[in-house]
Amino acid sequence: MAYEELREKGLVEEIKPNFPQVGALLGRAQKDLATARATASLDREWAYAIAYQAMLRAARAAIVAEGLRPRGRDQQRTVVRLIGEILGEEGRPLVNAFDRMRRRWQLILEEPGQPTSRYEVEGAIKDAQLFTERILEIARTRNPQLVLL
Repeated sequence: MAYEELREKGLVEEIKPNFPQVGALLGRAQKDLATARATASLDREWAYAIAYQAMLRAARAAIVAEGLRPRGRDQQRTVVRLIGEILGEEGRPLVNAFDRMRRRWQLILEEPGQPTSRYEVEGAIKDAQLFTERILEIARTRNPQLVLL
């Protein structure tokens, strides 16, 4: 779905790219990844949720770097759609992982006691790491000063 269609539906608006915010979101995403790794042996469900949160922050960073902001209801779903547009076909596997994690995250929060395997958490953290690294590459092309991250 093109940006224009999302704009017409009121799901996204144009803003001025805010690179200090991009840097803050990416820095926080990296902290979230470290926290997810540290938490994995104590609470797998929460580690999974934290890994998803890292992806969400990284995706929001890429969207802000593009000069866009999600609006309205279901913003997380809109973020998935926008990041799919930004990453294109090459990033499709990462976007699919992000969307699966979004749905799983929702279950973890709404229905406590959902079992999460060690394998699932390790995969989520690995996907979040790859996703965050890819977003950081994109953000650095938009603003070379982000090399400091």
